[in-house]
This record gives sequence, C-alpha cells and structure tokens, in this order.
Amino acid sequence: MKNTVFTGTATAIITPFDENGVDYDAFARLIDDQIEQGIRAIVVVGTTGEGSTLTDREHEDVVSFCVRRVAHRVPVIAGTGSNNTAHAIERTQTACRAGVDAVLLVTPYYNKTTQRGLIASFSAIADASAVPCILYNVPSRTGLNMAPETLKVLSGHERIAAVKEACGNVSQVAKERYLCGDDLDIYSGNDDQIVPILSLGGKGVISVVANILPKETVEICERFFRGDVQGAASLQLKLLPLMNQLMLETNPIPVKAACAALGYGKNLLRLPLVPMEDGNRERLFQLMRDAGLDVK
Repeated sequence: MKNTVFTGTATAIITPFDENGVDYDAFARLIDDQIEQGIRAIVVVGTTGEGSTLTDREHEDVVSFCVRRVAHRVPVIAGTGSNNTAHAIERTQTACRAGVDAVLLVTPYYNKTTQRGLIASFSAIADASAVPCILYNVPSRTGLNMAPETLKVLSGHERIAAVKEACGNVSQVAKERYLCGDDLDIYSGNDDQIVPILSLGGKGVISVVANILPKETVEICERFFRGDVQGAASLQLKLLPLMNQLMLETNPIPVKAACAALGYGKNLLRLPLVPMEDGNRERLFQLMRDAGLDVK
C-alpha cells in the first residue's frame, strides 16, 4: 500500500486577484482560515485556482507563497497538469523544488490523446516528480475520460498515489476501486458525491464548497469516518443546493463571487472567465446567508 497524501477534506483553493495581479494578503487570510477550520490539505493553482491562466512565473510564485504560508500545517498539493506533457513536467519539477507535498495532474485537454497516450504521459510526469502524483479525471472539462483499466496500469507506478475522480459516474468509480484496490486512493472531485465515493472506499474529497464552508465540508467526511453514514449524508444533502449553485456557471466563477462576498479578495477572474450573472449571484448569496455566512 502506498502512502496516502491526505484523508478527509482538501480545499481546491481560489487564487484571489486584485487589479495588480494576485492578492497575496487575501490569499494568506484564506489559507489561514481554511487550516483553522480543520481542512486536511490545500490544493493550489488547480481548476478552482485558475492555474491555466496564470503565467509560469505567477504559477511558481503562488505555489511558493502557499507552501511558505501553510508551513507544514497540512499537505500542499499543486496543480501542475497540462495538455503539453513537457510543460507539465516543467511545472511539476518547479513545484517540487518549492516544497509541495504532492502534485495534481489533469488529463490532457483539447488534443486529448488515447488511453495509451495517458499512460505514457502520466508515467513520464511521475518519473520526473519527486513527490506523489494525484491524477485528475474530469471529462466534462477535458473531453477525455480516463478508463478504469488505464488507472489500473498507472496505479503500478510508485509515485502515482491517487485519483481525483470527477467523472460523475459512481459505477465507474466502483470499477476503479475494484481494479486498483489499495494501490490507488480515490478522492471525490464533486462535492455532491462525497458520501457515495467514501462508501466505495474513497479517502476524501477535493472540494470547491470548502472555500466558503470548510468546517461543514470537513464534518461530512468526519461523520462518515466515525461511522455516522446517515449523519454524513444528511449534511451533504443539506448543503446540496449551495453545492449545485456553485456549479451553475463554470467553476470557479461562482466560488470567486462567493469568496469576494466573504472578504477574500475581489470578484475578479481571468478571461475567458467573466463574473457571475447578477440573478445567479443573488441566489448564491441567499443560499450562503441561509447557511449562516455573513455575506458582505
């Protein structure tokens, strides 16, 4: 069995912006608040962190800042995947030098590749990595679904430790668990599927809603691990309308608006993303108030 990177809830953290670039003051406060609320790991410069529109220098600086700010309180996982394997290797090695605990590698997008190509690409990145690799399967964004049989092959690599599974298909996750067993940890990549994936032996979730409700998202996993499956399911269902609203427009558009409303930077995104539509944003804010959040 390989070493598990984390168990429970990790936050796919936003990258706050201001008019000059990254708002590091807001980022520091958000990181500290996440850890104080019990988050088990921080995933930086992933999809939610707008890693794909950061320059290489910004990507390196944000990762380095996060590692320093976290200061070993929880694991830091950096999104370093790309549709260009050479670029993914470069970002992975830079993140390793910055001191991350693991990297998150999305499947190649646009040029896509085949299942054999996935094996070759991920193996090359893992060979170049000094830390464990978490693969990321999100076909709704990439146009490419990673087959369970492909994960079975990749799970044999010593540095491929886990998969963040956002395929949305619980039957596929069950097959992955059956084929890979303890050779590959599984994390839910969808907030609305935390409990189902935990029930199949999943280790936790890489969460978007945890940006604004870290304590509650942590509690879903904790209840499950304590054997209170009904309590975990009840809390997930209670938060379901808010989870769904955070996905109503392309992530991270809604969660960026939500974080700005809580004082974590401004509601600024990088094109091609644009701010949330007014009506959708007001519905989001009302759901946040209903959850007890002080929306500004």
